[in-house]
Formats: sequence, C-alpha cells, structure tokens
Amino acid sequence: MNSDISQQLQQQVQHAFERKAALSIFAGNSKAFYGRSDARAASAEILDVSGHRGVLNYEPTELVITARAGTPLREIEKLLEENGQMLPFEPPAFSDNATIGGTIACNLSGPRRAYTGAARDFLLGCKIINGKGEILSFGGEVMKNVAGYDVSRLMAGAMGTLGILLEVSLKVLPVAEMESTQLFQCTAAEALDRMHAWSQTPLPLSASSYHDSTLRVRLSGATEAVKAAVDTISGETVTAAEQYWQQLREQRLDFFTEEKPLWRISLASDTVSLGLPADYNEDNCLYEWGGALRWLKSDAPAETIQYAVAELDGHATLFRHDGDNNVFQPLTPGLMRIHQNLKQAFDPENILNPGKLYPEL
Repeated sequence: MNSDISQQLQQQVQHAFERKAALSIFAGNSKAFYGRSDARAASAEILDVSGHRGVLNYEPTELVITARAGTPLREIEKLLEENGQMLPFEPPAFSDNATIGGTIACNLSGPRRAYTGAARDFLLGCKIINGKGEILSFGGEVMKNVAGYDVSRLMAGAMGTLGILLEVSLKVLPVAEMESTQLFQCTAAEALDRMHAWSQTPLPLSASSYHDSTLRVRLSGATEAVKAAVDTISGETVTAAEQYWQQLREQRLDFFTEEKPLWRISLASDTVSLGLPADYNEDNCLYEWGGALRWLKSDAPAETIQYAVAELDGHATLFRHDGDNNVFQPLTPGLMRIHQNLKQAFDPENILNPGKLYPEL
C-alpha cells in the first residue's frame, strides 16, 4: 500500500517537473505558520505525503528507528516510551497532526537540544524524491556508514526545498533514570553567568530557561548523579516540573500567548543584551539552551532585529508572524551561492516549496 503511495508521489513530482509546476508539500500541517509565503507557492499544487506512514524498523537494542515521513510524531514517541526510550532532541509538535517528516524538514528541537544535540544530529539516513522525481537514498541506520559529507543532514532544515522526505532513520536514546528541576530567582545577567559556568562542568544538564527573574534548570541522568548535581547547584526543587517543560516545548506558556511577532534568536550564550531599543528588550525575552536561544516578542521591523543580531554574530528567524516575509536571516553572497548550487542540484526547476526559505530559492 505505502509503496503505491510512494509511486504516486514520485509520478506527481515527475509530472510537475515536466510542466515546471510548483508543488507545496503537505502532511500534518502543524508547522504551516513557519517560513515564507511565496507568490508562486500560493498557486502551487498540493503534494500530500500524510498517507505515507508507518514504522519500518525499530530495534530498541540498536537505538535506531526508521519510519515513513508521514508517520505521526505522537505514534513514534508512544512506541519509544513503551520501550523506555525517546527522541533525544525533544521535538515540539505544535499539533496532534505533527509528522516525523515535518519535524525533520524544519529541524526543530526542544529544551534538550543544547545538551544532547539537534534533530539534524540524530538523523542517520533518509530516502527522498528530488525535484526531478528521482528517488534517492542517503546515509543508513548506523552512525558511521559512509565517508565524506552526510547528504541526509542537508534535508534537516531544508523545509522540503531540496526533496520530499519519504523515510527517515533516527538515533534514539534511553529515558533518564531520574530528573529534577531546580529554580532560582535572579537577574538575567546572573542567570547567564550561572548557566554558562554550569555548562562547563560535568553536571547532567538537560534543559534551562529564564524569564521574569526566574531561572529553571533541569538535570537528567542516573539517580545518584542527579542527586549529587542537585546538592552542587542547590536551588528550590520544583514539583511536577515535567508539565512546565512540555508547555515550553509546545509554546503554551503565558509568554507565548501575546499577539506579537515571535522571533527565534540564536547567538553566543553569554551575550547579555541584544542591543535593541528598551521596549524590545529583556522583558520581552525568554531564554533557553543556556542562553544560546532567545525567544523575543517584538513589533520592531525585521531589518532592525536581524541587523542587531548579525552585529552579535547571531541569527534571527521570524518564527511566528502575520504576513511579514523577512523571515530568515539574510545570507551572505557566498552562502547564497552555496544554497543556490544545492537547489540547482536537487531541484533544478525550483518546483519544491519555492520561496519557502528565501525568494531566490
């Protein structure tokens, strides 16, 4: 049945390639808000991959799972949970309809990312349909299986502009034996100092956040290691902390409810100020990943925020917005050429999610 679906998808792409017709890749639609809205994409044909689902291979002892891209994320997480395992990058879903393909295509990771790795880091291999309708396979189901550049990881974060994901193979990890969340009242500068200092120690950190003068740090690992870490950093132990981290992961905290554009800013973890006007500054920020990720609520022009962040050698993405197409940090001419060359190699007629990342792509 699923082989028939993959053939149908391949035929649709081949037909679109012959006609140079744009395709808009669709599955769970849980992340439709993310990325640019391109005029060409508005009239594109829908390529629905949601029916291409199912776990193909899962061996708990091997710590690897392979699934079709349309498989609901919640099904994969449930299967892993039953075996005491998890997706280490703790991906946000934003909807019960979220799929594993969309998760990898957007390269989205949750609170654990800074301490275990990003979605891209756990992608072992994938099968795709490129813009010419060819089915290609990259990587495999082991960490080291080929020499040279790992092409499969290009698909993480490409948002479907280089190929339609058909299958993905991911490394998984065991669930921690114990977790504890410690809470501290402090200033932003103090929080950054603490998070930065702790990140350089062997403490079993697995998440951190700071907002409204409150620093939360999650410790995960063997019971004795977590207990020792709690004794080391002290703080107030939070009960029922799992709900907080889940709400942070899915952006359900009160911080995210305000109707303002939401920026996702990556920069050096010890950066204290973003260098923006006061009314766009720290009170509108929530810190994650030891300070390396800042969520910023701001009505400031995109160019203002992106320029300020670029001056700090950072990267700013307009994560949730209403119609603004200056979504991703502008690329340098050299990086843009690399992106264009990749696009030409994988999708020469620019039919896959055109303009989703940049207008030139």
